[in-house]
Amino acid sequence: MKPVIWSDDARRDYFAILRHIAQDNPDAAERTVDAIEQTGNALGEFATGRPGRVNGTYEKLVPRLTYILAYAIASQGEREVVAILRVIHTARDWREEDWPA
Repeated sequence: MKPVIWSDDARRDYFAILRHIAQDNPDAAERTVDAIEQTGNALGEFATGRPGRVNGTYEKLVPRLTYILAYAIASQGEREVVAILRVIHTARDWREEDWPA
């Protein structure tokens, strides 16, 4: 099992999603971020994403939600880690070689 680390950008995305949804429905916000976190952590056991639109990355759709985890397999010292780079809503514009605008 590979350790999973969350980049600062991914954490900011995660908390922005939580705040946005919690304005209308705190319970739904908790369920959403729990699903995002579970999907990300599961990548440490088996990285099942597809090749990403940005070179060197992969994408994993969060089941039953409209979010994608962009991640990379990286080296941290002598071990490989799964680095969650961004949490992106599927409606965002994410052209090849660009991060979300």
